[in-house]
Amino acid sequence: MTTTQPGADKQDVYQEAREEGAVELETVRQLDAADPLAAFRSRFAPTPDGLVFLNGASLGRLPAATADTTDALVRGEWGDRLAEARTQWLDLPQRVGDELAVTVLGARPGEVVASDCTSVNLYKLGAAALRDRPGAVVLDDDNFPTDQYVLTGLAEEYGREARVVRTDPDRGPQLDQLRLAVEGGAALVSLSLVSHRSGALADLRAVQEIAHAAGALVLWDLSHAVGAVPLELTATGADLAVGSTYKHLCGGPGAPALLYVREELHGRLTQPVQGWYGHREQLAMRHDYYPDPSIRRFLTGSPPVLSLAALQPAVRLLGEAGLERMRAKSTALTGLFQRLAEQLLTPYGFRLAGPADPDGRGGHVTFAHERARELVPLIAERAGVLVDYGAHNRIRVSPAPLSTRFEDIHEAAHRIHRMLREENA
Repeated sequence: MTTTQPGADKQDVYQEAREEGAVELETVRQLDAADPLAAFRSRFAPTPDGLVFLNGASLGRLPAATADTTDALVRGEWGDRLAEARTQWLDLPQRVGDELAVTVLGARPGEVVASDCTSVNLYKLGAAALRDRPGAVVLDDDNFPTDQYVLTGLAEEYGREARVVRTDPDRGPQLDQLRLAVEGGAALVSLSLVSHRSGALADLRAVQEIAHAAGALVLWDLSHAVGAVPLELTATGADLAVGSTYKHLCGGPGAPALLYVREELHGRLTQPVQGWYGHREQLAMRHDYYPDPSIRRFLTGSPPVLSLAALQPAVRLLGEAGLERMRAKSTALTGLFQRLAEQLLTPYGFRLAGPADPDGRGGHVTFAHERARELVPLIAERAGVLVDYGAHNRIRVSPAPLSTRFEDIHEAAHRIHRMLREENA
């Protein structure tokens, strides 16, 4: 393989990782030498010696700058300025939201806030849609369980029918089933853009066309998409979205979720959890409630300032790296693991349980195994490889492109192979 200099076409840099055939150690080392994102690895706190981290879809790595950022806020703002520092935090949900909008969501400033958790934001926006129009709630049976709980609860609360679409567990939502589900009208269609289980990437434009034709708004859960897949929410006419920021965005444990509302909908949608942060005159302490005309109307209470501060370094890091380059490396990494798994792990019961084409999935590749729940902790303990267990006997492998080398993928697959071979000897 010819070594490619940083800045060369992304397909030239990573193509060999996705090609068929045996994978030699020298090949992956050459890929690392040519990787234009290689320098970002040093921008994260190191993992413990001997461990290979392939679980970015569960909790992202710690950016090295995060500790300094939060320490400066705790000591310099809270510690030194005490209550006087509060005024500079009042608009922090919007400021972080604007960074998310421009950096990873393809949205306009003023269309995103960072607040609460994904479940709460899902409830707020789902209720806003049902307050706005009549019709059923449409969801799928492969969505993350909390999404199903929230959405079916909303349907019951607002006296609507909940229509649950059957989803292929390996390929994601099927458009023909969605068309049938919205017949007769719907108020809300809510799906995950990337399946938490299989990694399957839904067709955003096609789903929205089907939903809009039936009179419904679409509420996307971007938890496994944001930071892993380049998004253009404004350009594609997306209505509503929520998502966690502690996975591919590396916001840390308990990081606030994102909430997106297309600007054209701000004036007509109202959310059910009215609080002082969403009031038009936030500091006036009025007894009557008037929602702010901007995205701030979807806020409720005081923001989690420390968590918002911890999120900023990671978002800026992703912006510096560039989502297109990250996506190219991500598909190359999962494609490489897929090739190695076919050669080394298939004989031991591993079966690809998601789209075969890396471009058709998010940032993780999934394998089915009848002993998945048992194997995941064994792989961590005996092979030193951190992967994730997914429901229904699935093993998720999600290499973070900014901190994972191609050699890490090669090493991880061979460690798991050796463990399984010794177990079956």
